[in-house]
Amino acid sequence: QVQLVESGGGLVQPGGSLRLSCVASGNDFRFAAMAWYRQAPGKQRELVAAIGSSGTTNYADSVKGRFTISRDNAKNTVYLQMNSLKPEDTAVYYCHYRWALDYWGQGTQVTVSS
Repeated sequence: QVQLVESGGGLVQPGGSLRLSCVASGNDFRFAAMAWYRQAPGKQRELVAAIGSSGTTNYADSVKGRFTISRDNAKNTVYLQMNSLKPEDTAVYYCHYRWALDYWGQGTQVTVSS
């Protein structure tokens, strides 16, 4: 069983920045594909960014050039640096871990509003 603990969400003004963190338990983090998803009220959960075990990344078109996903295997942590935030980025952000099985974090709220 893998536990994922997210942090870093909050309220930010448009144009601002936030960094989300997700710490995973266990010893297999370096093998896992990690991703961030988000779900806004009334909408389906969508992929925001993903990073493979080798460091290969991919992003949703809506966040390219603004968000950066990274990982620190020594700390069992994946990050999502979010810059130039927009009101439409408002959502609950979830960390996802895939290595043999899928695991989800509890979610962290990001609200972009003036």
